[in-house]
Amino acid sequence: MNRLFCNRASYRMLCLLLSLCILLPTAACGKTEEGKKPSETNVTSGQEVLPESEVRNESEVRNESEVPNESEVPNESEVPNESEVPNESEVPNESEAPNESEVSNESEVPVDGETTEKKIEQNDPVVLKPITELKPVTELNASAASDDCSDGVCEIPSFNEQGEAMYAMVSPVGYHSVDLIEQAARLDTLEGKTIALVGGSFMAAETHQKLKECILKAYPTATVYLPREVGSGGPYSVFGQSRQTINFQNKLKELGVDAVISGNCGCGLCTTKESGSAIAAEYIGIPAVTVGAPSFIAQIHSTGVNRGVPVLRTAEYPGAFSSHSSDELLKNTEEVVFPLIVEALTKPITKEEIALYANEGKRPYDETVYVGTYEEIQEFCRVNGWTDGLPVVPPTDEKVKEYLAFTPYRAEEVLGTYPLAYRECTVYTAVVNAVMAGVPAEYTPICIALVQSMDDGEWRRPLASTHGWSPYAWLNGPLARQLGIDCGQGMIGEENNKALGRFLDLAMKNIGGYYEKENRMGTFGYLSAFTFAEDEEACQRLSWEPYHVTKGYGWNDNVVTSASLLQWGNNVTPATDDAEQIMTLMAWDITEKQQNGLGNTNPQVYRTVFLTEPVAKALSAQYASKSALEDALIETARRPLYMRTYANYFANTGSQQTGRYTFEQYYQKLLRDPDEQAALTDTPDWLKGIVSEQQIETIATMIKGQTPLLVVGDADRNKFQVMPGGGYVTAEIKLPENWDELVAPLGYEPLSSFYIES
Repeated sequence: MNRLFCNRASYRMLCLLLSLCILLPTAACGKTEEGKKPSETNVTSGQEVLPESEVRNESEVRNESEVPNESEVPNESEVPNESEVPNESEVPNESEAPNESEVSNESEVPVDGETTEKKIEQNDPVVLKPITELKPVTELNASAASDDCSDGVCEIPSFNEQGEAMYAMVSPVGYHSVDLIEQAARLDTLEGKTIALVGGSFMAAETHQKLKECILKAYPTATVYLPREVGSGGPYSVFGQSRQTINFQNKLKELGVDAVISGNCGCGLCTTKESGSAIAAEYIGIPAVTVGAPSFIAQIHSTGVNRGVPVLRTAEYPGAFSSHSSDELLKNTEEVVFPLIVEALTKPITKEEIALYANEGKRPYDETVYVGTYEEIQEFCRVNGWTDGLPVVPPTDEKVKEYLAFTPYRAEEVLGTYPLAYRECTVYTAVVNAVMAGVPAEYTPICIALVQSMDDGEWRRPLASTHGWSPYAWLNGPLARQLGIDCGQGMIGEENNKALGRFLDLAMKNIGGYYEKENRMGTFGYLSAFTFAEDEEACQRLSWEPYHVTKGYGWNDNVVTSASLLQWGNNVTPATDDAEQIMTLMAWDITEKQQNGLGNTNPQVYRTVFLTEPVAKALSAQYASKSALEDALIETARRPLYMRTYANYFANTGSQQTGRYTFEQYYQKLLRDPDEQAALTDTPDWLKGIVSEQQIETIATMIKGQTPLLVVGDADRNKFQVMPGGGYVTAEIKLPENWDELVAPLGYEPLSSFYIES
């Protein structure tokens, strides 16, 4: 029998309801969106939602004042749902009672500002659409349920009346407090006001100039500043503002700005950046509105709420900015966007509007949130957005505690507060996701280290991008060999490697708050995460250091490195044992494997290179270390400036360049840009015969320290694979002192038997 603890009187009705759910297996415990099937509901978890069959229609929704006391036997229309039973400290008065359309919000720590702040306990994360109340249990039998409760502790049967196993599920999502600012009143009019147009993404140079004309035509006494006169705030952080943000806020005060218009949001990363300026303005009491393409409106809202702004107003541009002609762009700006901007800056923010994003309630980290059969648990997780669509292992408290035994941490220890949703994650919450992913219990220390890695901005930053950066990780150290993390042929498809990858997917969703179509905006989606280990024994045979040793760790330290990629596969098979020729082939492939397709963004990018042992062996004959090989690659992997210009000019990810520069002007612009590291160099070997000149202008494609070289894969194949992506973060895997005792009954040899002598 599972035990559901209800030590406060206010929770006893919840216990009664959950017990009755067991006795009547068709009963429901959760919520779903009004008028929607579960598959249609835009829910990002944190607030429980019921499957469609368990949701009553609007006419059946009970009044909040009708919650029965313990002595009453509730009828069908009177049973409270789980979210309506408050904690002792959370009972709202009538004016504070949450609207039935309220959804949850995400946490941010506010900065010292001049606005008045109202502290609200927030139920995480943001749900962007209203939801109805849950359907009550039909034909309740209070007397039967009350027999299972004593002194506020209710027994949950292990099986229902049909003999199906029942699971008391705990939450995989972190909950925490949020300080939401109390936003300043909107303006009565724009007449006579000072307005700042800020940002620079997606044709903003044209749209902002047009908006200035529209404002001055409609409100002749207004003063309008353009981006070059004001600057921008950049991404807004709740952990302490950047110098850019502070300078931006000071500039707004200095100019006496009354309203801010920021834009344009047309990609995942630029939405965070342009929304940041609006958030910075709201924090100092200045009304703001952010302009975005349709797909990014939800991300603007969630970005604001995550950072403590209850309502971050938006103006929706009808389509993709850069795909429209100049005439169409300006017409849409004047006829569609400008009226929305005026409304956003002048229409008062209502309680109903705030209620769409903010909902009260903080739960204990180990609280039971749902009880049901295996199939019901799957549907409950699916509707709440807590899973990737595949079946999960029901995360019961008992199961979580089994996993916790393999860590040196206490369940309640806080690992961190993680963007995008800024959720506080305890060790317990991390382990819940490990259970759900089907990771073996002895892999729990790896899962905790992966969560700790999520705090690193360089790794995390691109994961919401439209370009589809997908996360992965690799292990170094004896633990990987002890637990059998695969480093050989087919490594990313090996069962336990895949389970760890799935954990990373679930952790990003439930701990980090990454939700596709809301704030994770990959145009074509993302690959599933994967994991593997580096073949350190092969490194030892080659007298090369494995990756973690090159970063200062010892050979027998256990670490996991998180990374992200934009490409997979398409590997190269060197048909030679000539080390310099193999290096040249690698350099050629590196120049072809850029970020964002044609290499139309940053000139130098992160890349991971896989080397099978036969290829690494041939290279090691000439290059005594990975570092020596990297130096040779940096010198050789040069890209023609003409190719770079062509990509950045015609395939610019932000704005059209054709109307601002001629091709030759743009070529000269990049030639002078110090970041490009342009120089006159020998024509690369792979271009000789195509290019007649002995020397051409090229740019650098690599920077020292940004290219991990990993010996992995099929030891009987001659291959290398280059994968461009984002930054890296390495975290140490911490084990309990009695580790060998814990894993010995599972058939594992002592950890020391997997040590490598350096």
